[in-house]
Amino acid sequence: MHTLPPTGHRIRRSLGAALASFAVVAGIGFGPAPGAHAADNPYERGPAPTNASIEAVRGHYAVSQSTVSSLSVTGFGGGTIYYPTTTADGTFGAVAISPGYTGTQSSIAWLGPRLASQGFVVFTIDTLTTVDQPDSRGRQLLAALDHLTRVSPLRTRVDSTRLGVMGHSMGGGGSLEAAKSRPSLRAAVPLTPWNLDKTWPELRTPTLIVGADGDSIAPVSSHSEPFYESLPSALDRAYLELNGASHFAPNSSNTTIAKYSVSWLKRFIDDDTRYEQFLCPLPRPSLTIEEYRGNCPHTS
Repeated sequence: MHTLPPTGHRIRRSLGAALASFAVVAGIGFGPAPGAHAADNPYERGPAPTNASIEAVRGHYAVSQSTVSSLSVTGFGGGTIYYPTTTADGTFGAVAISPGYTGTQSSIAWLGPRLASQGFVVFTIDTLTTVDQPDSRGRQLLAALDHLTRVSPLRTRVDSTRLGVMGHSMGGGGSLEAAKSRPSLRAAVPLTPWNLDKTWPELRTPTLIVGADGDSIAPVSSHSEPFYESLPSALDRAYLELNGASHFAPNSSNTTIAKYSVSWLKRFIDDDTRYEQFLCPLPRPSLTIEEYRGNCPHTS
């Protein structure tokens, strides 16, 4: 997979990284400190973002992947972990993603390398059965995160304090359930979510809900919009309604979904305020955005 060289190969902007670069030139034997280019925020990963960089099919990091067999896990159905290949930047935040009703991880697989190349460890999961309901999918997302941070051979690449969840359809409803159950999650991004529970005043996790104006399976009027409106008004929250899109928009590569998912995850999992510019002021309606609501500036 071809991407730009990893951050460890680039010149850092901070003093710590400058010293590391000097040491290499001078032959002094120490390497770059993890995240040394981000002295003000140790969780920043990658170069300063641009509109082009967050819309790109691949971001700054080269990506590797690892298959997780269902036979080796409990509480969910296995999946695939996508992660930045480099170890030069220290640990990364992580996000688990659930498919929707009757779906498998293949239906949301495009998000794995797309998000990982921006500086996350991404776990696209299979569920125990393809007909699991949102509450079950929520528990499975949390089980996947626990596996990733406690058992997986890749656990040393993950910062277990910086985790998020995403999901499509019933998986999106499941991401709301996961955030309700585990308030320590740093971000949730339900994609055309479906859930019989319409109110979420308990949530304490910054949440971006993505609906679609042409959704006939989980119409925004009875799902995404009431979900968003029920979130606490003081919570960092946003509602993005895709223009000219169906319930299945999240099942294939979608620049608008990726752009705002990356920005939301970076802003709240990594506390990376460099991405605030893409969320505030609120994006305007466009050829791909029917509507965008939210609170600005963000408080977290």
